[in-house]
Amino acid sequence: MIVVRPSELDHEVRLERPSADEGFDGAGVGEWVLVDTIWIGLRDQLPSRSEKADSGITTATRRARVRMYWRDDVTPDMRLVLGTRIMQIVSGPAELGRRGGLELMVEDYSPAGNPA
Repeated sequence: MIVVRPSELDHEVRLERPSADEGFDGAGVGEWVLVDTIWIGLRDQLPSRSEKADSGITTATRRARVRMYWRDDVTPDMRLVLGTRIMQIVSGPAELGRRGGLELMVEDYSPAGNPA
């Protein structure tokens, strides 16, 4: 049975979900609402050629694998916030064992090259 070990969980993050603006003039505007503060295990993928051009803007993606204790409320539209690092869930969550934990892939974006 695969179980997330407490020694793996070395980063405290904010688990957030989107909250849509219900107002008439709030189309496309929303906020992120705190669901919980949790401990995760975070393993960045090794560097690769992860730069890409999107609408003329070059971005670099940074992927990581995240493990956490079992929760039944984590959905792919949520995000994790670690300090200034904002990580969108791009794959998962996948159940480890029989509710032994969750594993998911996250990705954060930053402009590539020199900051302006």
